[in-house]
Amino acid sequence: MQARLFQLDAFTSRQFSGNPAAVMLFETYPDAAVMQALAAENNLAETAFLVPEGDDYRIRWFTPTVEVPLCGHATLASGAVVFERLDARRETVTFQSASGPLVVRRSERGYVMDFPVRRYVAAEAPEGLAEALGAALAETLWDGFNFIARLESASAVRGLRPDLAAIARLPCAGVVVTAGGDGEYDCVSRYFAPAKGIPEDPVTGGAHCALVPFWAQRLGKREIRAFQASARGGELYCRLDGDRVHLEGGCVFYLEGVARW
Repeated sequence: MQARLFQLDAFTSRQFSGNPAAVMLFETYPDAAVMQALAAENNLAETAFLVPEGDDYRIRWFTPTVEVPLCGHATLASGAVVFERLDARRETVTFQSASGPLVVRRSERGYVMDFPVRRYVAAEAPEGLAEALGAALAETLWDGFNFIARLESASAVRGLRPDLAAIARLPCAGVVVTAGGDGEYDCVSRYFAPAKGIPEDPVTGGAHCALVPFWAQRLGKREIRAFQASARGGELYCRLDGDRVHLEGGCVFYLEGVARW
């Protein structure tokens, strides 16, 4: 078998920053075990698998160890592949997914995605969370998938050296750590998901589906400029629109070819 394969850096305008994602094209989906093996071979936070569906596409996402219900940066990368390699005349594309239809369109900064808001609630921190992060928690939330830990400062978020093995034992998909921004950003964050095979995700669109409404309410503004303070780093231009979140950023192509197995 074979499939076209692309690797892109998402939520950045520069190579070797942002979040790398693989995008693979099929006419019909292979078995889930095959997609999981390909994602493990790609060894990136996520691989997006696309198949045509009408005039648009269906999308599925796999980490190196599991299939996930939503992935932002690999969806942004998939939109870039459609616009820049498959049909340069298109301005929008809709990906049918486990999280419903996801629209990506061209924008002045690259591409913008229309994602569903993730509702969050105040939550008691699970036992061991503060110790695993090595930080005092100002506030803890739950978004249905991840615990969100707010710290008192952006510098505390940037300086975290968490115990990833301890985070993997927590009862959640991952842990989002956030604080109010410094300098030009409204908020900063990091995301740790070792239980999903992602020790630290460089830039996480899905996490911002909860972070954007949280910070929009806290700051009293609908438009948020966010920075994910991983080693690679990435910028997101975000807007809250009712029960939807618009996430905007650039993509840079790194690799193009054909995978054969």
